[in-house]
Amino acid sequence: MNAITHTDFSFEGQKSKYTGKVRDVYDINDEYLVMVVTDRISAFDVVLPEGIPYKGQVLNQIAAKFLDATTDILPNWKLAVPDPMVTVGRKCEPFKVEMVIRGYLSGHAWREYKAGKRTICGVEMPEGMVENQKFPEPIITPTSKAAEGHDEDISKEEIIASGLVSREEYEQLERYTRAIYRRGSEIAAKMGLILVDTKYEFGKKDGVIYLMDEIHTPDSSRYFYAEGYEERLAKGERQRQLSKEFVREWLMANGFQGQQGQKVPEMTPEIVAGITDRYIELYEQITGEKFVKAEAADTQAILQRIGKNVSECLKHLGK
Repeated sequence: MNAITHTDFSFEGQKSKYTGKVRDVYDINDEYLVMVVTDRISAFDVVLPEGIPYKGQVLNQIAAKFLDATTDILPNWKLAVPDPMVTVGRKCEPFKVEMVIRGYLSGHAWREYKAGKRTICGVEMPEGMVENQKFPEPIITPTSKAAEGHDEDISKEEIIASGLVSREEYEQLERYTRAIYRRGSEIAAKMGLILVDTKYEFGKKDGVIYLMDEIHTPDSSRYFYAEGYEERLAKGERQRQLSKEFVREWLMANGFQGQQGQKVPEMTPEIVAGITDRYIELYEQITGEKFVKAEAADTQAILQRIGKNVSECLKHLGK
């Protein structure tokens, strides 16, 4: 199985390497970031023991497509996609909040609502709603970006009062968040999908706000199939989802939710291949394009390809 779960490049001008749950990010001269989207997969804040072939390519190419589709709204960090698994972009100073926007009462918001809460992140939610119902207007429920552990819900006023973001800049982030979500929803609708909720990260460079990281991927967003949505809602049935929720469901069905003492179920080659197939299905549904596998003989060949492509890209950017 040609899954890339670890990288250890040494690019010219490299100052540091950050390893996230899924991404390996290389800092080049404090000017550029090389983001390698690996085939690692995480659930319940745990990186699972097996990589998923082509998952990195799927996520990287979806994010690149949506970044390109929003450049008229605001600039973004992306400069080049030199390899199917890599994006190279500007290094920005990130805002210490993630902008989560929800068009529907699902996931974390629904769990809070079901527990009797009618306010989330300082935002009022209407009475009498049911799971997966559309909000009258999308709500923004930001989280503070934790250096370790879980991100925490935080309100607009708390963000401003704590000095995480100035009022003027925060309100600009809100405007951008609503505009990008609107664009993502329009694109999703053309594909027969509903963009339920998603999150965005922003940063600054030379006084300019940039959209950063990935956007509208199945790892950062929840999609429903539009067909049958109203009928399922009326009957109180579960919606057909397009996200990595199926991985979490498989883990839960096998007794794993990331809690202490729990063991990750065996990820057989059949399970791994099935997850690969689902990610490719996600790509094709979201983009409306056929997924073309970036073939390589083995993991070593893939790593050599990435190293060569990124090095050539950095030489070009440095000119």
